[in-house]
Amino acid sequence: MAQASPRTERIPRLSRLSWLMGLYAENYRHLVRLFEPAGLVAGSYISSIGDGLDVRLDVIECHRYTVELRLTYDLADPVTGEPDPSAYVRLYRDARQAETTHCYVGRRWQDTMGLYPPPAELISHRMRMNTFLGKWLEYLAERGHGVATLRRNPDGAGTPTERRLSLVR
Repeated sequence: MAQASPRTERIPRLSRLSWLMGLYAENYRHLVRLFEPAGLVAGSYISSIGDGLDVRLDVIECHRYTVELRLTYDLADPVTGEPDPSAYVRLYRDARQAETTHCYVGRRWQDTMGLYPPPAELISHRMRMNTFLGKWLEYLAERGHGVATLRRNPDGAGTPTERRLSLVR
């Protein structure tokens, strides 16, 4: 007589990397539905719904298969003067993935964990950043932000990189 295997053996498990790739795909869908960044040219955009807490979307670079952008509130950290909270996102058009590369200026994973972190620690860090982005995008959609509220920012002359370079000159 054949014995039934325990239920836990029959249910396939997702690895942490698979879970992270799922977060990337989910964030891509949220971001595309919310702001359609692939259709925007490089520059700065503001989404205002009249609550005094405007969202800023900086399209840093547009390439054939990727879009680099930064999502933040139009607020500055009193200590650093940089926008906070801030999420830098790389949108992969061909793979339909959106990856949060870092969430604060100067706080890339190398700054947080060193150059050679254990793989499990690196994946955990990326999972936290991308979970944060997903929840933030859901919140923005619930509040009413989206393509209809997004306008080109006339004060945002150029991309953040271009603005930094103009300050150096």
